[in-house]
Amino acid sequence: MTTVFAVVVVLGGLIFFHELGHFAVARGLGMGVSVFSLGFGPKILKMRRGKTEYALSLVPLGGYVALVGESDEEDIPEGFTPEESFALRPAWQRLLVVAAGPLANMLLAWLLCWLLAFSWGATTLLPEIGAVNEDGPAAAAGLQAGDRILSINGIAVASWEDLSEAINASEGQPLSLEIARPASSLASNGDFTTLRCVVHPFRSARKTVFGDEENAWLIGVRASGKVVVRPLDFWSAAGEGANHAGRMISLTWQGLVKLVQRVVPLDQVGGPIMIMQLVGQQANEGLAGLLALTALISVNLGILNLLPIPVLDGGQIVFCLWETIFRRPIARQVQAYAMRLGVALLVCLMLLATFNDIWRIVKSAG
Repeated sequence: MTTVFAVVVVLGGLIFFHELGHFAVARGLGMGVSVFSLGFGPKILKMRRGKTEYALSLVPLGGYVALVGESDEEDIPEGFTPEESFALRPAWQRLLVVAAGPLANMLLAWLLCWLLAFSWGATTLLPEIGAVNEDGPAAAAGLQAGDRILSINGIAVASWEDLSEAINASEGQPLSLEIARPASSLASNGDFTTLRCVVHPFRSARKTVFGDEENAWLIGVRASGKVVVRPLDFWSAAGEGANHAGRMISLTWQGLVKLVQRVVPLDQVGGPIMIMQLVGQQANEGLAGLLALTALISVNLGILNLLPIPVLDGGQIVFCLWETIFRRPIARQVQAYAMRLGVALLVCLMLLATFNDIWRIVKSAG
């Protein structure tokens, strides 16, 4: 039951927040909204405020917004005026309404990352060496497992990311390292000896998070995996949340590009089954992991909807941009054919993702 509840809340909430973005901008621009529903299917509860009917529907996964004139510019429900029609508004206004859904998902990811940073603090991977390659520059310079890098060329190093970036930016030039070495294997946190050494980075290939190889400057060390958690105040957490959400967006976009380039194989594409499995797993492991996963799914939902596929928000944005630039809309027949093609593409993608999900289950069971 925990898994089912978590899936309903996460997936339903994400889609609902997406629709809320469309709704908020449409109403802000004075467009009419006839129905705003939480869920799909038969309406369980409903109330009317102003001209809009707010409803709670039977199927709780998501929601929808019925904009006046969205499907047919001549379809103006009773009580609304042509001035409130979505279809009769300038292209730039329609573009804002369409783009608001994916942007709402990005906003939600930031808010969730903000909440995580404020409630649980910021986690930093320490620049502490866990292992040294025997034939690498670090070993030649005398570095050992347990050494913590304090500075490189006089610049303080606070995290493993700082260390990696400084080494990669060296372009092979010698690096002067200041390190803190435990006085013994049983040393307390304050019992360290400060040493200095010079390391000569070498150029080599390494695996990226997407599995492909890239050339980088390395010194032949691996992280110990130790982390430190820093508590953050409300506004500092906002900045940390924005940075974390930004990294999510960047990695998700890079992953999509790598998928198109075939660097990431198609069998890595996951669908609803995999999402439900991940949500259920995180729901049983703790709230922090569930919130982080929700933020990541929200980013993926936002970016997916921005793809220039006609049936998605991205396709509608392309139509609006065309109309804005060329001062005329794309022919209705062309739009109709494009929508059919978009539906076909989405169906194929969904079938691929579902096949991958089922195949992963079969392989793990075997």
